[in-house]
Formats: sequence, structure tokens, C-alpha cells
Amino acid sequence: MTEETWLAARLIPTSGINGAEEQERRATSALLAVMSSVREFGRALLQPLGAPAGQVRTYIEVPFKLDDKQAIPDGLIRVSRGQREWTALVEVKTGGNELQAEQLDRYLDIVREQGFDALITISNEIPAVPGQHPTRVDKRKLKKIALYHLPWTEILTAAVMQKEYRGVADPDQAWILGELIRYLEHPKSGALEFGDMGRAWVPVREAVSAGTIRANDPTVNEVAGRFDALLRYSCLRLGRRLGTEVVPALTRRDLAEPAARTQALATQLATAGVMTGGLKIVGAVGPLYVTADLRAGQIICHVDVEAPREGRPTTRVNWLLRQLRAAPETLRLEAFIMHGRGAGAADLLRNVREDPNLLIADPRRELRSFRVAQSVVAGTKRGTGRGSFIDSLLDAVDDFYEQVVQVLKPWMPAPPRLRVPEDFVPAQPDMDPDLSSTAISSQDGPEPAPRPAAHNAPSPPAPAT
Repeated sequence: MTEETWLAARLIPTSGINGAEEQERRATSALLAVMSSVREFGRALLQPLGAPAGQVRTYIEVPFKLDDKQAIPDGLIRVSRGQREWTALVEVKTGGNELQAEQLDRYLDIVREQGFDALITISNEIPAVPGQHPTRVDKRKLKKIALYHLPWTEILTAAVMQKEYRGVADPDQAWILGELIRYLEHPKSGALEFGDMGRAWVPVREAVSAGTIRANDPTVNEVAGRFDALLRYSCLRLGRRLGTEVVPALTRRDLAEPAARTQALATQLATAGVMTGGLKIVGAVGPLYVTADLRAGQIICHVDVEAPREGRPTTRVNWLLRQLRAAPETLRLEAFIMHGRGAGAADLLRNVREDPNLLIADPRRELRSFRVAQSVVAGTKRGTGRGSFIDSLLDAVDDFYEQVVQVLKPWMPAPPRLRVPEDFVPAQPDMDPDLSSTAISSQDGPEPAPRPAAHNAPSPPAPAT
């Protein structure tokens, strides 16, 4: 046997996992141990939840008594800084297991009875909107208690961001965090990626194609919620590759009222057969919008770019074409005029390269912005793999960002140039600066012309011989 076939010893092995219970216990222990060992990673996860920047201590399977019955949450986290202590219970699910409302209600009662601060849930469920919890609980229990949810994908993203981009000061701690990443990326860990559009996907897709879909059908809301969850997963996935924060492009109302966002998406799906969302990428020229057209079987990605504020219309179009020099020729370009409504002049990139005037409907009108869009065939399967909707959308987002969004830069006006006075005369090299009584001013006008000599002026005396 050669050395290449030997299995390296791992700090957190995936071998020996038998059943969901063992998988859940090992994932919980590994995560909490690394949170307490790698200071930067623990802070990255806990500070957004309200924990102070202090020492992190973690425990697993801490027993409590509630109404003469024993309850054993999966874990407990305590952060101490000075006289302040922040404590949270932790409930973990792996694989396809979902959080149970009754169990969470019991743990919330324990949190309140013990005077703890929060309950943290971890599972593969991804809420449609950040901050939303995937399980409905009694809101009366949340008056003085915080309830947070961390999808495994978000935890993996935070670990990768901390190790690969933000950095870990101690090399040994960085290696420990790398072992957690390696473990969570393994299929046996139970930290699954987004892999299912739900049971309602096929009937809703077929109803859209047949024109029999109804907005009040509960299955439409379910598909709309899964679409937003897929977009959020796409944000986390892209953020891991870019090393920067990528979040859903949502309005303040969407964040404050997640149910209203889901209902609006369901109405859009029922009336037009499309669902639309966006990704906000730090440093990008604009949000990357994604439209899933179930009637046409297409996924459209687009980004809007403000046009330059100076130059002729053709100059502004050429400014965009120079940036898309290596982009696919099948891109669709659209130009919008200032103070105009409705659609603008549009054509494919390959045609606009030959004739930029195709995007200029009226040379007398000023161009306001451009839209760059790319369409791909949408998969139909509810799961992952070839021909699936999930993979077709994720690939469309990655390709469009790589080929278009990352090469586009916003227009910047040229910096102002220093003004040089028209009458400026450089100083003579043999001039004594002490003899100069005046300096050039921006308010100086042209020097007056010298007066002509008078005809009756006396002649200068002749030199002596």
C-alpha cells in the first residue's frame, strides 16, 4: 500500500456516524467546541446575536427540569465580559430533520425560567428573509427572550469568511477552524446544501404552464417562500467565493414584514408566472436581479448601470461596450432615456457592437441608464443535479456575475483641471526674487500696452568720448 492511499487523521472525523442522533450530537459538539476555541469565529457568530465580546464557554446536553419533567437541549453557550454574562440555549437539527414548535416552546420556557438571554436554533432550513425564523412559535414567549436561527450554510459561510478572508491570528486556531470547515463540507456531517424546492414545486409549475394557477392556493405561497430561500442560499454561496458580504436585495418593508414579501411574490407568480428577487453585492455596480419565468422556462439575470452624464449618445453606448469587450454576444442590452417611461431601445450585444445606434431611439434625448441581461434555460426538477431548477439558477447567477457584473464599473466624471491664467509668464532665471514687488493673481487682467514715446520728448544725451 502506497502512502497516497493512507487516510489522514482528522480532528473531527466523519467516520463512525451511525444514525441521525449521532450525526446531530457530533455536529453540535464540533461546532460549539470550535466556537469557544477560535475567538474570531465565536465572535463572528455571536456578536450579531447580542453577545458581548468576551470569553466563550460552551456545553452540550445540559439537563434542566421543567414542570417536573427533564429537558435536555443540545447545547448551551455562555459569554462573559466583566460582570456581564450572556447565556443562550442551543437546539440543533441535521440532515432533513426540521425544528419542532413544541420542543422550542419548552426550551423558551427554560430560558425564561433560568433568566437566560436567547434560544439559538441550527438546522438546514433557510428562511426566506434574514431574521425570520422557520418555525412558528408563540410570540407571547418572545417578549423578553430572543429567538435566533442559523442555517448550517450560514455557519459554513461564516467559517470560510473568517479563515480565508478576515483571518485568524493564531495559526493553530486557524487549523482548527479549517477542520470544522472540512467536516461541515462532508456529506456525512448532515450540514446539507439547499437541495429541494419542496413538494409543491411540480404541481405549481404545471399549473403555471396550464394557466390554472390561483393566487390563494397555499402551495403558491410555499413555492414563493422556497424561491426566496434559494436566493438567500445563492447569496451565501456567492459570498463564500467572493470573500465579501452578499445579501438579498430587499426593501425595508420586506425585512419588516416577511409575510407581505412572500404574498407579493405569490401574487406575481399567479398573475404573470414569474418570480423576481435580487442579490446585493458589496462593491458591485448594482444589485444582481434574478427572474424565474416559469411560463417561458427561462431564468433571466440582469443588472442596471447608470449611463455617463456627459458626451453624445453614441459615446455613452461605446463606454458600455468597452467594458463588455469579453462578454457573451448573446447578452441583451437595453437603453433608457432621461425622464422616459416604459421600455427602451433594446438589441443583442453582437448587433450593438456593429452599430451602437441600435440603442439610440432619439438622438436628441439623453440616455439615463442601461440594462444588461442574460437568459438561460430553467431546469424543471425540484431537486438538484442535471435538469434541476436549483442548479440552473445557481449556475446562472455565478456565470452572470463572472462574465458581466464583476467587469462593470460605474461612470466617474473626469477630475477638474487646474486653471492657468492667460497672462501667466514664467519667472526669468536671472531675476532676483527679492526685487519682485508683485505676484501673479487670478484677478489680474492682461498687462496694458506700453505708451508710445512722445515726439517732443528730449533726446538722451550723447555718450562722452
